[in-house]
Amino acid sequence: MTLLHLSFYATFTLSSLGLAFHRTHLVSALLCLESMMLSMYVALSMWPIQTQTSSPTLLPILLLTFSACEAGTGLALLVASTRTHGSDHLLNFNLLQC
Repeated sequence: MTLLHLSFYATFTLSSLGLAFHRTHLVSALLCLESMMLSMYVALSMWPIQTQTSSPTLLPILLLTFSACEAGTGLALLVASTRTHGSDHLLNFNLLQC
């Protein structure tokens, strides 16, 4: 395993562990999701270079598009939840209550 692969795996693992264990604020959860998407984007961008293919792939651009849509949706949910609940603490959100 090269150092490049190890850094991608470590980045994705650390961001997923941060999402799993550090869930106090919605902003930190969204930041962990964005770092997961960024590590996947960099890994998919470096994949044609590692396999030495001459044709570029469209998959990193598609992933970046979905990541931008996910970030916009997450920020809209953050603003809406802060307006209705007063803070972005995840413990204040009750899905069973209207």
